[in-house]
Amino acid sequence: MSKKISSDDVLKQSGGTVVSLMGSETVMLCIENGKYYNLGEIGGVLWNYLEQPITISSLCKKLGDEYEVEHSQCEEQVLSFLNDLYKEGLVERSK
Repeated sequence: MSKKISSDDVLKQSGGTVVSLMGSETVMLCIENGKYYNLGEIGGVLWNYLEQPITISSLCKKLGDEYEVEHSQCEEQVLSFLNDLYKEGLVERSK
């Protein structure tokens, strides 16, 4: 299994986390590894979209519409962020 995701992948939350809002930022505790994560404001929006399986392309389309960001720039940043979450086991590929 590849340890890196691409724009063609369909992802979803892995589960096993406790998520909360602190002001406008989303924070999370992973029960399995005991680590705390601050996803920030935009990361929290991404996290919410990942409640259901979604393609990276669809995710970037939603974010682009919501935040008026260019698709290529959005995809680059989203892939970087999601690869970090994937390495930590917080998101998983979905079929």
